[in-house]
Amino acid sequence: MDKTYQPDAIEQRWYQLWEQAGYFKPTGQGAPFSIMVPPPNVTGSLHMGHGFNNAVMDALIRFRRMQGRNTLWQAGTDHAGIATQMVVERQLAADNLTRHDLGRDAFIDKVWEWKEESGNVITQQMRRLGSSLDWSRERFTMDPQLSRAVLEAFVRLHEDGLIYRGKRLVNWDPKFHTAISDLEVESHEEKGSLWHFRYPLSDGSGQLVVATTRPETMLGDTAVAVHPDDERYRHLIGKTVRLPLADRDIPIIGDDYVDPAFGSGCVKITPAHDFNDYEVGKRHNLPMINILTIDAHLNDEVPDAYRGLERYAARKQVVADLEALGLVEKIDDHTLMVPRGDRSGVVIEPYLTDQWFVSTESLARPAIEAVENGSIQFVPKQYENMYFSWMRDIQDWCISRQLWWGHRIPAWYDEDGQVYVGRSEQEVRDKHQLGDRPLRQDEDVLDTWFSSALWTFSTLGWPEKTPDLATFHPSSVLVTGFDIIFFWVARMIMMTLKFTGEVPFKTVYVHGLVRDGEGQKMSKSKGNVLDPLDLIDGIDAAGLVAKRTGGLMQPQMAARIEKQTLKEFPEGIAAYGTDALRFTFLSLASTGRDIKWDMGRIEGFRNFCNKIWNAARYVLMNTEGQDCGVQGEVELSTADRWILSQLQRAQQDVSDALEGFRFDHASAAAYEFIWNEYCDWYLELSKPVLYGDQYSEAQKRGTRRTLVQVLEALLRMAHPFMPFITEEIWQKVAPLAGIDGPTIMLQPFPLADEALLDAGAERDIQWLKDVISAVRNIRGEMRIAPGKELDLLMQHGDSEDRRRADQQQTLLCKLARLSSVTQLADDQEAPPSATQLVGRLELSVPMAGLIDKDAELDRLQKEIERLNKEVSRGEQKLNNPSFADKAPEAVVAKEREKLDEYRRSLEHFEEQVARIRAL
Repeated sequence: MDKTYQPDAIEQRWYQLWEQAGYFKPTGQGAPFSIMVPPPNVTGSLHMGHGFNNAVMDALIRFRRMQGRNTLWQAGTDHAGIATQMVVERQLAADNLTRHDLGRDAFIDKVWEWKEESGNVITQQMRRLGSSLDWSRERFTMDPQLSRAVLEAFVRLHEDGLIYRGKRLVNWDPKFHTAISDLEVESHEEKGSLWHFRYPLSDGSGQLVVATTRPETMLGDTAVAVHPDDERYRHLIGKTVRLPLADRDIPIIGDDYVDPAFGSGCVKITPAHDFNDYEVGKRHNLPMINILTIDAHLNDEVPDAYRGLERYAARKQVVADLEALGLVEKIDDHTLMVPRGDRSGVVIEPYLTDQWFVSTESLARPAIEAVENGSIQFVPKQYENMYFSWMRDIQDWCISRQLWWGHRIPAWYDEDGQVYVGRSEQEVRDKHQLGDRPLRQDEDVLDTWFSSALWTFSTLGWPEKTPDLATFHPSSVLVTGFDIIFFWVARMIMMTLKFTGEVPFKTVYVHGLVRDGEGQKMSKSKGNVLDPLDLIDGIDAAGLVAKRTGGLMQPQMAARIEKQTLKEFPEGIAAYGTDALRFTFLSLASTGRDIKWDMGRIEGFRNFCNKIWNAARYVLMNTEGQDCGVQGEVELSTADRWILSQLQRAQQDVSDALEGFRFDHASAAAYEFIWNEYCDWYLELSKPVLYGDQYSEAQKRGTRRTLVQVLEALLRMAHPFMPFITEEIWQKVAPLAGIDGPTIMLQPFPLADEALLDAGAERDIQWLKDVISAVRNIRGEMRIAPGKELDLLMQHGDSEDRRRADQQQTLLCKLARLSSVTQLADDQEAPPSATQLVGRLELSVPMAGLIDKDAELDRLQKEIERLNKEVSRGEQKLNNPSFADKAPEAVVAKEREKLDEYRRSLEHFEEQVARIRAL
């Protein structure tokens, strides 16, 4: 092995070997276990959420593979309608072309060209994470077989009366001219205005004041609503107001939707341009007047003066005209949540348009029952409530998009506008006896969530009854973020139950979002984004600044982010390697909570990798070419039996935690055993045996065998978390343990063996550790050099203490750097000593000649004086009402913590002084 651990030297080499050898494929043996990867967008690139999600899935799949399960981790990508079309249209724009210049067919050909040349970057990046997906089965939602499944699903739903076309309100993107899903809308807090307008009563008896943040929409008002119990306006319900500028009379209606305490208690109702107003409009059978074109200009439904105006130009004109008429009551500054398209960045409009919908009520009922009866279990269970709340109030699903890239809707129209749905135009003609009558296909494509809702079974060959579908469906686990429970998880459950009669998965493991160290969401505008590949490979400060500020339009924002980045990462980001990154993700994976990223953790786990590497080098240097007792007789020491016993407990803890999706507990158990028990203690306990003359060859063989066997087992135990370093070391250790195999991936996950549990050895070594730690504490407190040999006195112990002292004296002297161990009678008087207690056992180290008593007391007294000043300062600050009552709670809490720490330190030093004076 190389002297130093260099992850870049091993990671990609091993991954290529694994993939080429086909180790990621199902073995065909054992009980099936399958995970369907949430298909990333084909346009996407790796972010921290992907890194976390993949680390969890790969840990599960490697764990089950090592358990002998017939594992499939299904690979694939989503065609990402808007995102992909946008990328290719941007390329065309560079040549002064639009998709309309090419025409639909040629444009689609262009998208496929892009996909073959530049798509799937993210799947290469997923390989860098060590994700052991079966790439030989990789699927794409626009593949012919998956497209066939989409077509079949649409037709069957339509035949069952569950798909219909209707005019409904949708999120409309005026830039891309398409409906979009709620998930593609990002609401941002922005400063705006709240305009208060006077609407005159038609009979001239007065006026009502309404408030709006979008004045231009008033031209589409069809009512003014008040609360039916509002005494101020109840007598006006049924009357009308004259809508200014439009010169239409619109009714005053009573509806519980209105909050009498908000504003004037009167609300303008624009059913075609507001989701809440749309519901009010349906309840009261109001006209729905769409006043916008597809690019958010005003259409012919408005008076001539406003036709053709862009929506914000129309806003200015409407306000100006109302001011001229004296109908503006007031204008207030107002902060509001503005919905913007996540791809286009433009403000989204609620827009009334003809779309295709899935009727979801009947699909939702069995999907709710599947969770209620335990066929599907959410982990953590609390997310069932989120699922139920949405499913029990589910709305019909808009599945059409006004794009060219995607699954084109299989519907055809004749000259009279009659619509026919079928698997092909020919099927439509034959079924409906249309002969040569001219037909045109619907121009729209399906929402990408429609095809991904079929993901668990379409990837396995449905609608054919394939062996894969019979073997791997339902899948075992879905790993996903809580933010797409509605958009994907719920729809998969509904669609899968509908078409297969099965649940899509048995368990939904829901994880939180990865946030920055301050708990903020990572975003380009905040300048706090981390790229997993930068954490793996490293990046200098200039490169990191360039990545974070690239593409920002505002120079002030770029300058702020540059300053912030250089403050946080003045030297850039070091290369930590994939294993350290994965272990960090898994250590932070507590159930359902958002992850606050911690650079200190990944640095610590990079050190953990170094620790394992160096431990392996020690083991190999002391076992290669030696008799490791694989076949011959061995004698196991107490330390050997102790570490074997601890290994069984660690294996059980890790296995139990992985079974229960507690990746944080599993990684903590593995870390504790590897670092603290094996590396820090057992390796040290092995040295006196390996290097000492007083031990027999059988004892040395026993220790060599234990070193190798435990290292080999812990590598298998850690493999699901840290695949690369464990494979690299295992290849060298396995032969010494008498194990033959091509890869650690296909070795069994270690099982706890109760026969190897040894409570006696555990108690004996715990006693030894406690005594050694106590001696080390005396050294530290008395500032005695680590290499200085000490005399140790033991007193007031019981028979077990005496037995252990005799039995472990060689190890005790070596590890605690002792020249002698003396057991005093209970009534014997010990010389002036520094003491520590281990249970009832008193440990004393005579201080004669070890420290300069006066100099040490002087040093401690100065430290006590300093701490007294800090305690006094802290108490004064916290007792000052101007600070304690007015400062932020977090600042006050931090000051209290500092004061408590000073008090603890002061108490410790005062105890030291008393102890030294007593010497």
